Amino acid sequence: MKYKILVIEDDRDISNLICMNLETAGYETAAVYDGNEAAKRVREDSDYDLALVDLMLPGRDGFSLIGPLTERRIPVLCLTARGDVDSKVRGLKMGAEDYMVKPFEILELLVRVEKILGRTGKKNALLTFRQLKVDMGSRRVWEGEAEVGLKPMEFRLLTVFLKNRNIMLPRDRLLDLVWGEDFLGESRTVDVHVAKLRKKLKSCEAIVTVPRGGYLFEDDQAVREERKRS
Repeated sequence: MKYKILVIEDDRDISNLICMNLETAGYETAAVYDGNEAAKRVREDSDYDLALVDLMLPGRDGFSLIGPLTERRIPVLCLTARGDVDSKVRGLKMGAEDYMVKPFEILELLVRVEKILGRTGKKNALLTFRQLKVDMGSRRVWEGEAEVGLKPMEFRLLTVFLKNRNIMLPRDRLLDLVWGEDFLGESRTVDVHVAKLRKKLKSCEAIVTVPRGGYLFEDDQAVREERKRS
């Protein structure tokens, strides 16, 4: 089951960019472009795992939507050009889980979305790709009917790839996400662990090496779906 994310953003280009990247990463999205439309949507359907809310909207502003969303147990991530401290404090005090200022990096947005879903108890316990199944709760992995044993860092690296499909991840970024920012080892560590994943899991042939870049977990289905929408 995919997470459902409500994207409330009046700039359609930004909204399309956000939705495209969220869907590529395995989420389901719904977009609304107006504060009044968003309020109506929330009244009619509260089956969302997260809402990304622009604060400057036509109709009702984003601040006025935080209360109705949180009352329905929908976590809020404010995503706005308003970077002043007063706006940040106001949004967080009203119940928003996080606050990001435009312009933003898509990878950072995806990480923050993942953190919020985990913190609010809405994180999906199962990641899937083709014949691959990863149980986040028990930290067990199956490919087809066979269970595959992974060491802790192999497991963490695999989940990072599955959560960031079709996104090129530099080696230093993978070191930060998997081993932590304080890790003092070399980028070669990533190469070694990628090689181990490819050896243990046929599905990990989807991990593509990007010359002079890093690695990308290629999800052909997500790419095909995006091409259909283009």
